[in-house]
Amino acid sequence: MDHFADRLRAAPQSRLQRSGAAEALQLARSLARWAQELEGLEPREMPDAGMFAAADQVTVAARDLAVVLPTDDEVASAVRLVEEAQTRAGV
Repeated sequence: MDHFADRLRAAPQSRLQRSGAAEALQLARSLARWAQELEGLEPREMPDAGMFAAADQVTVAARDLAVVLPTDDEVASAVRLVEEAQTRAGV
């Protein structure tokens, strides 16, 4: 997650506009929803705070999720989601 977030922060605006920011926001929303469900909370959608906030949104959502993931298998699944999102984002 840190690697993906760092790549987003370093990406040019054109790359963020093409796919990077949208992919990061989609990932952040998925991770946040997953964490909320594990905590027994009613899921709320993470707002779109703009392309320059996408890296921070991924970081916050991933760290929140990491705190509540109960098994190593679920941690591995979360890591795969981040890696796949980074590939799709092209960063």
